[in-house]
Amino acid sequence: MPSSTLAPAPRATRPEAAPAAASRAPANPGPLGLAAFALTTFVLSLFNSGLVSNAALSAVVLPLALFYGGLAQFVAGVLEFRRGNTFGTTAFVSYGAFWMSFAGYVKFVVPTLPAGQAHIATGWFLIAWFVFTAYMSVAALKLDLAHRALFVVLALTFLFLALGDLTQVTALGHAGGWLGLLCAGIAWYISFAVVTEETWGRKVLPLG
Repeated sequence: MPSSTLAPAPRATRPEAAPAAASRAPANPGPLGLAAFALTTFVLSLFNSGLVSNAALSAVVLPLALFYGGLAQFVAGVLEFRRGNTFGTTAFVSYGAFWMSFAGYVKFVVPTLPAGQAHIATGWFLIAWFVFTAYMSVAALKLDLAHRALFVVLALTFLFLALGDLTQVTALGHAGGWLGLLCAGIAWYISFAVVTEETWGRKVLPLG
C-alpha cells in the first residue's frame, strides 16, 4: 500500500519539468553579431577614411578583427544556425571568418609579398568579398529597410576599398572608408534596435 501511493509522484513531476525547460527560448545572437561587425568596421574605417592618419596606430584593428569582429561574430553565426536562420548563419559566419582572415593576412601574409605588389593582392581579396556581399544584398531585399541599406552600403564599401587598392587612387580608398563608417553606424543602429526590443519587450527604434 505505501509503495502504490508513492509511485505516482515521480510520474506527475516529470511532465511538469519538461514544459518549463522547453519554454526557455534561445537568445537572439543577432545584436551580438551586428555589434561585433559594427565596432570592428568603425575602427578600421577611421584609418581607411583618413580621419586617423597615423598608420602605425592601425595595429589596434588586428586584435579587434580576431576576437570581436571575428570570433564573436562567428559564434553568433553558429547560434543562428541552431535557430534555423540561413541568412544570419551565412552572414555572421562569413564576415566573422572575413575578419579573422583579414587579421591573419595583414599580420602574416602582407610582410611576405613582393614590395609594391601587396596592394594588388589586397584589392582582389576585397573584390571577392564585394561579390559575396552583392549577392547577400539581393537576399537581403526580403528583409527590412535597415538590413537592405546595411548590405548595399557594405557592398559599396568593399568595392571602393578594392578599387582604391587596385588603382592606388587614395580618394577611392578614402571614399570606401567613409562608406565603412556609414555601414558601421547602420549595423550599430540595427543592433541597438533589436537588443532594446528584446529587453524592453516592445519596439524602440523602427527598422523599416
